[in-house]
Amino acid sequence: MSRTEAAGHPETSGCPGCGAVLAVVPGLATDHPGASPSCAGLFRVTVRGLHEEAAQDLRAAALLRLAADAYDAQHLLSGAPAAAPVRLCLELERAHDPRLAAAPDGRVDEAAPRSLTPPAHWTTTVADLAADLDVVDLPTLVHAWADAVWRDWAPAHRELRAAADGALTS
Repeated sequence: MSRTEAAGHPETSGCPGCGAVLAVVPGLATDHPGASPSCAGLFRVTVRGLHEEAAQDLRAAALLRLAADAYDAQHLLSGAPAAAPVRLCLELERAHDPRLAAAPDGRVDEAAPRSLTPPAHWTTTVADLAADLDVVDLPTLVHAWADAVWRDWAPAHRELRAAADGALTS
C-alpha cells in the first residue's frame, strides 16, 4: 500500500496523452495507445450510452465519432498520422457530416501530417467532461470539448486544414 493510499487518498497518475490526473484502478489495462488505463477506461464509461445507441441513432453515431476524434486528438502517438485532428477540422470547420459518409477515413489517414507536435496543455479533457455530466447534457459537453481540443491545436491549424482539404478533394 502506498503512502497516499494509507492516508486515505487513492493512488493517482497522469495520463501521458491529455495530462488528466486520475485514480489508478488496479488491474485496469488500456486499449488505447497514448492513454493511461484510467483515462481510456473513463472515456469508455463516459461514452458507453452513445455506443449503445449509435447503431440505431445517426445523431448518437455522429456524436460518438466527434467524441472519439476529440479523445484521439489528445492521445496522438509521436510520428502517427494526425488523423483525429484532421477529422475535427472536417467536422467543426468544413461541416463534414460523418453520418453522410465516413469521409474518407483512408484519405484522411493518407493526408494527415505525421510530424505535428501535440499541444503541451489541454484546455479540457475527458475528466472534465465526466465531471460535468451530472449538470450538463452529454451532447453539449462533447461539442464544447471538441471545440476546445480543436482550439488547442491552433498552432497546427494551417497544416491540419490543408490535410482536411486534401482529404476532401483526393
